[in-house]
Amino acid sequence: MIDFLMGVANYEMLRLAWWLFMLLIVIGFSITGGFDLGITTLLPFIAHNDVERRVIINSIGPTWEGNQTWLVLAGGALFAAWPRVYAAAFSSLFIGMFILLFALILRPAGFKFRSLLPSTRWRSMWDWTLFAGGIIPAVLLGVVVGNLFVGIPFRFDDELRLSTDGSFTDLLNPFGLLAGVATLGMLVMHGGIYLQLKTEGFLHFRAQRVVKAIGPLVLITFSLLAWAVGEIDGYQYVSVVDPFAVSNPLHKEVAVVQGAWLHNFSVYPWMRIAPLVGVIAFLGAWCYSSYGRWPGRAFFLSTIFIAASCTTAGFALLPFIMPSSLDAVSSLTIWDATASRLTLVWLTVVTLVLLPIVVAYTSWVFSKLRGTVTVEQVQQQPKTYY
Repeated sequence: MIDFLMGVANYEMLRLAWWLFMLLIVIGFSITGGFDLGITTLLPFIAHNDVERRVIINSIGPTWEGNQTWLVLAGGALFAAWPRVYAAAFSSLFIGMFILLFALILRPAGFKFRSLLPSTRWRSMWDWTLFAGGIIPAVLLGVVVGNLFVGIPFRFDDELRLSTDGSFTDLLNPFGLLAGVATLGMLVMHGGIYLQLKTEGFLHFRAQRVVKAIGPLVLITFSLLAWAVGEIDGYQYVSVVDPFAVSNPLHKEVAVVQGAWLHNFSVYPWMRIAPLVGVIAFLGAWCYSSYGRWPGRAFFLSTIFIAASCTTAGFALLPFIMPSSLDAVSSLTIWDATASRLTLVWLTVVTLVLLPIVVAYTSWVFSKLRGTVTVEQVQQQPKTYY
């Protein structure tokens, strides 16, 4: 397979393929890990007693570990396929990444330790730990994506040595915070819909009310984001693209133009399908969840909404992967931030073998674990459940 790919896959194809692979991985985590984060964010507010909190926790108990695999896969793929992006991200966003990873570490501790003791104070502490492990990553991931549109504070010198500037508080700019709130609302809505699928009775109806209430917030924040993207300065690749050149971010010209992030949707009208599908899917998911009796359809449409949102952001940024706020020329794109062609060929072979296995296994797990978690099940088997 290596020889075959070396013969038919040129550097341009591989770079585009790896942009698509990374988009699929981000969508995979946003969908599966997204409802985990949304549900644990809702945990202290929807459940009214310990048994109900255990029901909520066990609605994602069998799958949360597998869902976070997508995040690990994203980090590994970024390190291997986009080494300069990996270096710039973890250098410029070090504090934010540290807080994000620490919050994610709180989640397994909360799941594993919460039910070890019957103490109310003990369990309440871990409930709020799970809440923190849900809301902090949801907001920070949105803030990071928002700052990709504003620009990340890094630059390369003439010898391609990386330097960074700024602080964590610089990430908390109005556009980044708006993106964080929008992402949190989207994932809480997604989690609420999933909770409707997995619970019955009062928990089911409380989740339904949450989705009904949060839908307008999601619509407003995403509408403000769409407006703001047209108002802020964006980056535009103005030099001739050489998709076969050796990766060097300094061999290009970049213009900073207001509204440039909307340029691709004018040049390639077919890209408008992504935001259009996102709007339709959001409205369908909200209506089905809030006013109907079809949470399965609502969850499917919520999944489409998240996938369309991620795709829309990717299309807006394309070909940029990580714009620089310090030096526009240092911005990293799909044409100048990838690993070598041979590395991408090997990574493609491994991905074509392993990614279908991950998707198939994940699908099999969810098919086997379908159905609801009830108060009666938790009460009858207290040692079996979290």
